[in-house]
Amino acid sequence: MVAVAARARASKATIYRRWSCKDEMVVEALRRHVCADHVPADTGCLRGDVAAEVRLMIENVSGPDGALLVGVLRAASESPRLAAVIQANVLQRKVELGRCLLERAAQRGELLAKTEPAVLVEVILAMIFARLLVTGEPLDDAFVGHVVDEVVLPLLAGRATPPAVRSNT
Repeated sequence: MVAVAARARASKATIYRRWSCKDEMVVEALRRHVCADHVPADTGCLRGDVAAEVRLMIENVSGPDGALLVGVLRAASESPRLAAVIQANVLQRKVELGRCLLERAAQRGELLAKTEPAVLVEVILAMIFARLLVTGEPLDDAFVGHVVDEVVLPLLAGRATPPAVRSNT
């Protein structure tokens, strides 16, 4: 809060009148930063649409705001309020974008089974963050192709729900 006050050339009291704590300030910054008017790419095919969105996710996490995003996600593990805002404003928005992609693909006849977009988004983000934070491998076009061709499209081609567990008794 002290650094924000200094950068804003305002007193700490002014900052605290606007936001009672650091979490409130971060929450508002996240709300303002999330691109609410982004429309998913419409390349004419599911593969192209998903690849475009994966590339955009990679740009967002590896660009200038990437380190900030990672820091906010770490802070969210200790702040239920911050975690709830991230869930509602960031992840839910990604799920809505995924739903849009899947509905378009279904209308074009590319999908037979209904897939929950939240699972799709969760898998994609997990793969991106695993590379970004764990392995350090490049988030390049080869990775985008791997995610789309070896994970997402096979996932979407599979069944929407797992088969019933058979009992051998």
